[in-house]
Amino acid sequence: MSTENEGTGASGAPSVPPVPDAAPEGTPASTPASAPAPTPPSSPAPAGDYPPPGRTAPPAGSYPPPGHAPAGAPGASPAGTPADAPTSAQPVVGASWPPPPPVLPSYGSGGSYGSGGDGPEWGSPEQPRSRPGGKRLGLFIAAMAVVALVAGGLGGGLGYQIAKNDDDGVGSTTVSAADAPKDFARAADTVAAVAGKSLPSVVTIEAKGGDGEGGTGTGFIYDKQGHILTNNHVVASAAEGGDLTATFSNGKKYTAEVVGRAEGYDVAVVKLKNAPSGLKPLPLADSDAVAVGDSTIAIGAPFGLSNTVTTGIISAKNRPVASGDGTGSSNSYMSALQTDASINPGNSGGPLLDAGGAVIGMNSAIQPSGSGGTGQGQAGSIGLGFAIPINQAKNVAEQLIKTGTPVYPVIGATVTMTEGGSGATISADGQGGTPAVTPDGPAAKAGLKAGDVITKFNDTPIDSGPTLISEIWTHKPGDTVTLTYKRAGKESTVQVTLGERKGES
Repeated sequence: MSTENEGTGASGAPSVPPVPDAAPEGTPASTPASAPAPTPPSSPAPAGDYPPPGRTAPPAGSYPPPGHAPAGAPGASPAGTPADAPTSAQPVVGASWPPPPPVLPSYGSGGSYGSGGDGPEWGSPEQPRSRPGGKRLGLFIAAMAVVALVAGGLGGGLGYQIAKNDDDGVGSTTVSAADAPKDFARAADTVAAVAGKSLPSVVTIEAKGGDGEGGTGTGFIYDKQGHILTNNHVVASAAEGGDLTATFSNGKKYTAEVVGRAEGYDVAVVKLKNAPSGLKPLPLADSDAVAVGDSTIAIGAPFGLSNTVTTGIISAKNRPVASGDGTGSSNSYMSALQTDASINPGNSGGPLLDAGGAVIGMNSAIQPSGSGGTGQGQAGSIGLGFAIPINQAKNVAEQLIKTGTPVYPVIGATVTMTEGGSGATISADGQGGTPAVTPDGPAAKAGLKAGDVITKFNDTPIDSGPTLISEIWTHKPGDTVTLTYKRAGKESTVQVTLGERKGES
């Protein structure tokens, strides 16, 4: 390294190269300006090993080597300069030869670098002096500007690449529809898979009476013979000479006819005319095994929007529901499955499925917004939907397919229909002046009398007449049930074998 002194004036020509430690005796520090310059050694030689192995030392008195530093070229001293004159690049005594190349190339003027050559001549002293406000500061600023531009360009390039990667889906939730596989399969337990499997077995029913009045509801394939299960109130307008059609999810429409209907259960069976082959009935589950919190999937045509799928859970079981005006003989009663799946007018008669795609109920009623009672209003869903348990609907359907006439289980007693109270009270009189307790009927045989208040049906608390009827109609004629009742403040329990009533009363 050099010991160049700051502030020392430099001659117009660069100083001579340093004298090697092992130079031959008598070698002068400078040579005539006319001496030619030799080719520099291909690699540095260790200190004290001059000339390098395989090379012949120049003759005495010819240092610098001939041709190495001609007059006027870097490395030559002006004529008449004493050999021991101090220079700006004087070597430290004992430094190795040749000196190491400069750490950084010189960006100053002079030398071969920047003047047409490939770079600075190796070993030539081209490092400029540091001086305030000089080129070095300017170059440093210029270099920093270049770095800033490169960093900006790099940042911009990276930003584009990241954005491009996002467009390609890396780190992004946006997926092009064209990239999605057409045969993408859903797991069997997903709603999409259940819906895809069930929709072909669900139909939209259009019923129209002779007067042109009617409506739209839903039904589902019950067997391969073309029987469809739905609500009575869906098909009632077309039951007497009207028009009835069923449209599948693929758009194919078939005419149908009513096989049988039960007003009290709000269940009906219709059959397709010219039913197509390959019908797939929906599987039926055990509705008694349903638990509150189980997932539900409802399929129907709310407000005429066919093939609509909604989901929810079982919100409650054994919910007593009276659909209709709550007073007439045509009312329907059910011990319903309550669900928060979105159900609207048009969903009636459609299946309520479990998570596996089996039918657990038939959607029948909703709680209208702002209504004090439960029934089929034209309000939107508020998360209070009710379905007939499929066990009950199946029993009714089998009877309707077999005979076309519904059969109801009864206890042989007339009860008051006031809702909400401490139980179902046996009326003082029956309909049309008949006895409230049918002579020799199930209730009479069990010892029940007018005025008795029934408070429990098996293990289910009874708070009203509609609740009692809802529970009775979950059974079949001939079943034996336990009734708990109060008479004159005393509670008693009796066994009652249910009787039957055929047709609508």
